[in-house]
Formats: sequence, structure tokens, C-alpha cells
Amino acid sequence: MKLKKQLPTLTKAEEEVMQIIWDLEKCLVKDIIEKLGDPEIPHSTVSSVVRILEKKGFVTHKAYGKTYEYYPAIARADYAQHGVKNLLEKYFGGSPKKLVSFLVQTEDLDLKQLNDLMKTLNDTKS
Repeated sequence: MKLKKQLPTLTKAEEEVMQIIWDLEKCLVKDIIEKLGDPEIPHSTVSSVVRILEKKGFVTHKAYGKTYEYYPAIARADYAQHGVKNLLEKYFGGSPKKLVSFLVQTEDLDLKQLNDLMKTLNDTKS
């Protein structure tokens, strides 16, 4: 699925909650709180973050009376694609070659890893 519009940027808290929603696929706010693993986080705070995600178009919901079940409106892969595209444009002049070169230099890849990366790139082009 190609994204036609520019996605808004997520804050760290929004992205943390969104990752949980992607993992769960559908959930209630209480499910998100459970996954966060911090019982001190107020329900109202998590609920506010989820509503912001909904306004930004990342989440949608189904209502069952006063209970809302949330689920992703944007796939994780689509958001990842958006993030990589932004990374390429901001830091590597839009060049995947410069990104790969950067990874090779900074990640100290061994020959097998480099070969696997090259094979993946070649397979993707085909």
C-alpha cells in the first residue's frame, strides 16, 4: 500500500502506545496500560494519547456502549516506510546508497552480513 499523503510525526509517547496497538491489533485502553507495565500511568493519560492518535489518523475505534475498542488505521509497515523515507531525505540526500554505505561503515558488518545485505538489495530490485 503506497501512502499518498505525508504522515504526521509521532511523539515518543504516541509511538510507544502505537507500537502496542500494532502488536495487539485491537485493544481497549486498559489493555494498553497492561502492556505498558506501569500501573502508575493514569487511564486518562493513555486515553488522551489514544485520542490524539485517532485525530492524527493512526487509530480508529468501534464503540460498544461507553467502551471503545481501538485498532490501527495505518499499518506498521506503512509507517516504517514513511520513517525510512524521511530518514533518507533528511540525512542521506534521498540516496539509499548513502544509507547503506553509512550502515556498512558504522555497523562494522562482517563479510557474510555485507553479502546478505547485497543479496537482499539485488533480490528487491528484481
